[in-house]
Amino acid sequence: MSDPAAVHDAPAPRPLRVTDLPEDERPREKLARLGPQALSDAELLAVFFRTGLQGLNAIELGSNLCDKYGGLTELSRVTVDELCASNKGIGPAKATELVAVFEMGRRLACLRMVDTPLNKPDMVYSFIAPEMQQLSRESLRVILLNSRFRLIKIEEVSSGTINETVAHPRDILKPAIVHDCQAFIMVHNHPSGDPSPSQADNKLTRRLKEAAELMRIEMLDHIIIGRPRDENPSGYFSFNEHGLM
Repeated sequence: MSDPAAVHDAPAPRPLRVTDLPEDERPREKLARLGPQALSDAELLAVFFRTGLQGLNAIELGSNLCDKYGGLTELSRVTVDELCASNKGIGPAKATELVAVFEMGRRLACLRMVDTPLNKPDMVYSFIAPEMQQLSRESLRVILLNSRFRLIKIEEVSSGTINETVAHPRDILKPAIVHDCQAFIMVHNHPSGDPSPSQADNKLTRRLKEAAELMRIEMLDHIIIGRPRDENPSGYFSFNEHGLM
């Protein structure tokens, strides 16, 4: 007959470490063999963290962060202070490194588009969405373009509450006049992720289009940045694509 005390005193099983996994399931080895696109978000974070915490391996740590924040997009919005304050085992050094990684990704996405004509909404979305999707408030910006629709500059015109951005057509057109651009695209984000335009969005677009025509500056589009959803896989709304320009 077994001794109940001996069973009670038996050591708890050791948490599974990444090195305990078969070699072809370990994130670093998997990345080297198949490329980064083969890794899940949690596995990519595991490669970044390298080690886990007590009771959690690096993959489980990455998975917990994705679950907590709802994915990499939401995680990329979190500040260094927030990461340290609300995540046990993540200190200032690791938090700053993670924030820097996300910032490098945003900058690389922008650099790839600098010499590309920005006259199609899907290209504009690819160019600016990675950064604007991370904002918790609405931001209205103008993308200033030359005669070949190459980027001159992006300027923020206004930053509003989570539900509303207020801007007058003269404020939006001012950067276009100052930088002597030939065309521009207005862009703003919906932090909710739903890019459907509001009545205020429709009204502002009409007024701005009329004002731009008077100034002989071509308004190519007004694009609302959201996130891909079943009802809108593209993740954006283009007034031009919908025949509203």
